[in-house]
Amino acid sequence: MRSNIIKMSSLFLIAVGLCFLYLFHDLNGSYDYALPRRAIKLLAMVLTGAAVSYSTVVFQTVTNNRILTPSIIGLDSLYLLIQTVFIFFLGSEHITVVNKQVNFLLSIGVMIVFALLLYRLLFKKGQQSIYFLLLVGIIIGTFFQSISTFLQVLIDPNEFLMVQDRMFASFNNVNGDLVWLAFFIICIVFAIGWRSVGFLDVMLLGRDIAVNLGIAYEKIARNMLVITAILIAVSTALVGPITFFGLIVANLSYQFFSTYKHRVHITGAVFMSIIALVGGQWAVERIFTFSTTLSVIINFVGGAYFLYLLLKESRSP
Repeated sequence: MRSNIIKMSSLFLIAVGLCFLYLFHDLNGSYDYALPRRAIKLLAMVLTGAAVSYSTVVFQTVTNNRILTPSIIGLDSLYLLIQTVFIFFLGSEHITVVNKQVNFLLSIGVMIVFALLLYRLLFKKGQQSIYFLLLVGIIIGTFFQSISTFLQVLIDPNEFLMVQDRMFASFNNVNGDLVWLAFFIICIVFAIGWRSVGFLDVMLLGRDIAVNLGIAYEKIARNMLVITAILIAVSTALVGPITFFGLIVANLSYQFFSTYKHRVHITGAVFMSIIALVGGQWAVERIFTFSTTLSVIINFVGGAYFLYLLLKESRSP
């Protein structure tokens, strides 16, 4: 218990230190111009990291699998399809493309409605397996990705560049109004979901044991999946898809903290995500001088880590 407190305090201090470093390093007196823009980017990174970390830890508990991410149900592919459809059919000058607020709200709305319909259809009788949901999600995600690729082949080359910009997460051109709207949504969802986090500790024991202990397993699982969908939809619409990031921070939290409590793992994963995003973005801007993007680094490291987890799981008895 004491070691976990020390570890959590260390992560908190590192995260705060990196936030201050990102905000104030090399300002050169341009406080009025640079500081507000850095603060908006920093808030976007904190919100994205918190949303992805929370949703991944919860999703892995509900699915009882620590090598899955919420993007497996097809939300990332749906986001790319939405952006491709907007530009292909409506054009790059349409309000749904030019106006970031409209694009943000429409993207969130479509992704949340898709997730709710998927859960509603698959859990209508309350007997379908979570793994059946994952299988359907993979198939639908592949279908969305295929349609997006087909449209991108036909699209005008100049407009394809706009689609390409939305294929990777970016914190460089985050809209301040969208950040505050995302902050409001994420805070509400966190407040609602945090009350049920303690039930997840019991759900780790398995469905049968959790039900015998008085847990409404199916109801909590559905509610947590809805919360996961909302958080992933908001974070994806805000900065773009980050496929493997949640997988990295969630599993690092499992390895770093010797406990079963989700409050510890979620909090630790959030701090780790802030460290990774803020520290990585600072390195991209100050060391690599924007020669690469943070999402490319995350996906490369995350892909390698995912393969490591697969090999580790296959070797475990």
